[in-house]
Amino acid sequence: MPPHSLEPLRAAAPEFFAACVELASVPHRHSTLDAKTRELIALAVNAAVTHLHEPGIRRHVRGALDHGATRAEIMETFQLVAVLGIHAASTGFPLLRDLAPSSRPDDGTDREAAKAEFVRRRGYWDESWEDVLQRAPAFFSAYLNFSAIPWERGILEPKVKELIYIAIDASATHLFTDGLKVHIDNAVNHGATPDDIVTVLEIASTIGIQTLEIGLPILQEELDRSG
Repeated sequence: MPPHSLEPLRAAAPEFFAACVELASVPHRHSTLDAKTRELIALAVNAAVTHLHEPGIRRHVRGALDHGATRAEIMETFQLVAVLGIHAASTGFPLLRDLAPSSRPDDGTDREAAKAEFVRRRGYWDESWEDVLQRAPAFFSAYLNFSAIPWERGILEPKVKELIYIAIDASATHLFTDGLKVHIDNAVNHGATPDDIVTVLEIASTIGIQTLEIGLPILQEELDRSG
């Protein structure tokens, strides 16, 4: 987060302003990831459906472009982040396990073939998908197609894709521990180092500063109105 986005804080609380700038700068001063990748990760955190922080989206689209990202790389980042809604299913379906079987007509899906297709197209399998596959195979197949597109086009390297997933699962607006574990393992399998992952977690951790970015101008407007 650039200091100019916190200008109202500089005047209102200069000591806290300096602390915010220091915190936000650490992932960029001590990182094994290149600047473009850091911008794409920050963009992912801000563009996640659990956050949708428009100033941050705009800031990090611009930053990614400035550091050489292409339109296709930014589009792929959005596509990767758009999968976040599936956690309603991967978290909720296992809670139905002890209830009666579905009364929906069976659509004839070969579930073992669908599972193999997931592994082929996404490169991993996690048991959290099993309940979705068994209870709602048509939805599972549709999600597979939706989520696999950015993987099959291969614009961003697999390691970066997994780091993006880590960022959105680790964000304070989501904190999806089960997914975080899966994607940390996947990222390591694709060559990410612990230091790479540390940088991602640091970037995701700084969104709390946006409380000041959004809140202080509103406070000042209301003080001006009432004064």
